[in-house]
Amino acid sequence: MSHVFGRHCHAELPTAVGGDGCYLIDRDGKRYFDGSGGAAVSCLGHANARVIEAIKAQADQLAFAHTGFFTSEPAEALADLLIANAPGDLDRVYFVSGGSEAVEAAIKLARQYHVERGEPGRRHLIARKQSYHGNTLGALSAGGNALRRAQFAPILVEMSHISPCYEYAERPADETPEAYGQRVANELETEILRLGPDSVMAFIAEPVVGATLGAVPAVPGYFHRVREICDQYGVLLILDEVMCGMGRTGHLFAHEAEGINADIVCIAKGLGAGYQPIGAMLCTDAIYRTLAEGSGFFQHGHTYIGHPMATAAGLAVVQELLERDLVTQVKARGDYLANALAERFGGHPQIGDLRGRGLFRGLEIVADRDTKRPFDPTLGVAGKIKKAAFAEGLICYPMPGTRDGKHGDHVLLAPPFIASEAELDQLVDLLGRAIDAVLTSLPAMPD
Repeated sequence: MSHVFGRHCHAELPTAVGGDGCYLIDRDGKRYFDGSGGAAVSCLGHANARVIEAIKAQADQLAFAHTGFFTSEPAEALADLLIANAPGDLDRVYFVSGGSEAVEAAIKLARQYHVERGEPGRRHLIARKQSYHGNTLGALSAGGNALRRAQFAPILVEMSHISPCYEYAERPADETPEAYGQRVANELETEILRLGPDSVMAFIAEPVVGATLGAVPAVPGYFHRVREICDQYGVLLILDEVMCGMGRTGHLFAHEAEGINADIVCIAKGLGAGYQPIGAMLCTDAIYRTLAEGSGFFQHGHTYIGHPMATAAGLAVVQELLERDLVTQVKARGDYLANALAERFGGHPQIGDLRGRGLFRGLEIVADRDTKRPFDPTLGVAGKIKKAAFAEGLICYPMPGTRDGKHGDHVLLAPPFIASEAELDQLVDLLGRAIDAVLTSLPAMPD
């Protein structure tokens, strides 16, 4: 009997004992293609020699030094490398142990920034419906996914949620993509005015929405308008790139594709590539200087921030991404995967949308392609696809509640950047088998 408190009390999981490139291996020797990188984590695949050696070398030299007393060489080097390759005015890096911590730090920094510049009335955070920003209480409060929020709602912090930029399901046929993007972006201004322009501290959004919508990028012009509104009302723009950043969508920082700059950026997952738990919050020099010239102290912190072994691993990961030009490879492999998915599923009657950017791809599963009607949630389509794919030897990331936290199903794909074209073909083949097996087993749907 296991004493591990797992994610699901009744799940019997195989034991992973090894990793080999794009594959994980269980105790029985079965190989699984890691088609979602776990949760968009394993960008370098498994058993990367350079990263493993960096961790070993750091363990031999220094395992831990509390940041209340010391900095460390790998933390300094990783921060320098990130800022050297970051867009805009990003200038400082605050290391944490994962994405939820990065978002918590961003929210608290936004609040303290306004307090220190003499605007303590700025307290509201605006986010988007169907977003996901993490599982700690502050991050979960920012997230707009009803499925994840429901049972914790009474203890969440009150935050505002405007519409997502979700073209497939929410743009009317008689509205152009550009007009749709401007309309939903302008909801931000409407909400700022409703709350009071001097009471809003920040707006947080994922440049490409991951877990809850399934690799949904914004339409052209959306984020430009968002940036204009934030500037007009003195609102900080926080971009959550925990899942879509660090090369996943074809740019080291996902918002580079939008041609805008952020005030605060959250990264994790691909930063450590699964080799160590690490995340980071990056902010502009102006934000940092406000604190430096004020209290001089960010009222925040965790025991393991800036951990030497974690930052050593992150440094090796980012060096691999840059020196092997893997971000450029993501664009090429992403195009290949998009074409392969279109060829296999483009005419499928139950695949309503194929979307994404780089090696971050989503398929929305529907009961009726013409009307975009989702399946009845009681059928559990996403969960069945996950189980069927795993049986085939494919790890992917299906999720229910795509439309509103209850209705809708999608599959998220985020394979390692090192995947070959042949391996991506295998991913599509295994996924096709799993989806077809599940859909053909469902009861007939009424018209």
